[in-house]
Amino acid sequence: MRVKGNKYRTIWYENNVVKIIDQTKLPHLFVVKELKSIKDAVKAIKTMEVRGAPLIGGTAAYGIVLAIQENKDLDFIKKSSEELVNSRPTAINLQWAIHRMNNKLSFVKSNELLEVALKEAKLICDEDVKFCENIGLNGLKIIEEIYNKNNKTVNILTHCNAGWLATIDWGTATSPIYHAHRKGIPVHVWVDETRPRNQGANLTSFELNEEGIPNTIITDNTGGILMQRGEVDMCIVGTDRTLSTGDVCNKIGTYLKALAAHDNNVPFYVALPSSTIDWETKDFNNIPIEERNPDELSHIQGMDDQNNIKRVLIYPEKSKSMNLAFDITPAKYVTAFITEMGVCEASTNGLKQIFKR
Repeated sequence: MRVKGNKYRTIWYENNVVKIIDQTKLPHLFVVKELKSIKDAVKAIKTMEVRGAPLIGGTAAYGIVLAIQENKDLDFIKKSSEELVNSRPTAINLQWAIHRMNNKLSFVKSNELLEVALKEAKLICDEDVKFCENIGLNGLKIIEEIYNKNNKTVNILTHCNAGWLATIDWGTATSPIYHAHRKGIPVHVWVDETRPRNQGANLTSFELNEEGIPNTIITDNTGGILMQRGEVDMCIVGTDRTLSTGDVCNKIGTYLKALAAHDNNVPFYVALPSSTIDWETKDFNNIPIEERNPDELSHIQGMDDQNNIKRVLIYPEKSKSMNLAFDITPAKYVTAFITEMGVCEASTNGLKQIFKR
């Protein structure tokens, strides 16, 4: 995708270092940061310099590459893998990528570890790009149907950032939007700001602006009344972990959007690559829900009138706060999944049929 007219991916390997776009600086500063060690990779995931399930998986894969560059000892690689897996507990892509990398390296000679690891990490990222592009093409058909029926701008509501910044390129929820825009279908996106880190306002709106797609930032609580007024044609969100039962774990607030959509007969789609499916967990109560630092709620970052980025306290000093990062949307509230293999019912049968598992 584009930033100031230049094409970028969110992560790439160059001159023995891994390069990322530091998303904690967006939208005010565009900073490319170098990851030179396994500690840098773990820190980037923990501090959300990189975020979004597919990108976390890609970063974890390249984290193994960095670990091998530091030390080819198997115990060191194993310890590095554990550190990566523990860096953020909810997104299933993280475990998936580490498991895939370690399986690939299991019977590789020491002098070939780096070459094989680098090839596999690049393959994981290239596959994600193709997956997300196909998600877009499959979701495009849904947007086309709405446009052909109403013959007016298609209003789409998103939550959090499931854009190219959350993946390697294209995004999941945004990919159908990008494809529709490039095909000439008029679209407008309602962008939930997505407290507490404002990934919608800071990231989704940023990337939509760069692609020239009309969008409007709204507070997280505005979606309901927009749906009541008939100003939302469809919702598309991403997911950090989707169970084979069809239940969806995504950024906190997704569940409330699904309830509002259900009450107002607005279709609610979840866009995801197969790497985000948890085939083993059957009960969503067993998904580890990350609880992050309350400071993310009590403090907010922005740019002042002198173009200085500042972080300020917005809560009473003595107040306590709770910062759960994700919630669960039961399958019954999901209209359908949009995957790289096509559109399917949000159920075990739906997923099994489309993935032939």
